Parts: sequence; structure tokens; C-alpha cells
Amino acid sequence: LPRVAITYCTQCRWMLRAGYFAQELLSTFGTSIGEIALIPATGGIFTVYLTHQSEAASEVQQILLWDRKAEGGFPETKILKQRLRNHIEPDKKLGHSDTPSSK
Repeated sequence: LPRVAITYCTQCRWMLRAGYFAQELLSTFGTSIGEIALIPATGGIFTVYLTHQSEAASEVQQILLWDRKAEGGFPETKILKQRLRNHIEPDKKLGHSDTPSSK
């Protein structure tokens, strides 16, 4: 089963934000996710990685879903859900999270 790892900066006090994203992903994907890990770090880091083996690929892949520094901020919840869905359940409908961003 897929594993999601959310690494967050403890100095920046981003644990609650990391926990919120973990809860949202678990609420949406349920048992399609095997594990969500919250990994404390420092230095302003906030990344979300997916580790999984797709049906088409024989090897396990680690995919960066979000990097706060590269993306210029934190993800909208629906964007994070869409990126995860595209890798683990491409046919899954996300309801209101599938509508385009207002940005």
C-alpha cells in the first residue's frame, strides 16, 4: 500500500498543519493509503512524498507531491488530494476537490 511522508519544520511550528493534511488525506483515501508519517525536521522544510509501487511499474517509486520552498507556499488541500489521487487512484472522483482552483 502507498505511504505518504509529510516532513515539517518544528521550529516553524508546522506540526498542526502537517497533521491537518494527514487527516484530510486519510479522510479522502481511507484504506487506499497504508500509512501517513509525520516527520519532524528543521530549516523551514515542508515536503510531502509518496512512496508506492504502481501497477505499471515493477519498482517502488518515491514521488515528490509538494515542496513548500519550490512551490512558494503550502498546498491547497484539494491540490494535494488531486496530486495523490493521480498516482494511487487515477479514476477516483474527488467531488468538489476536482473543480478548478479559483486562482
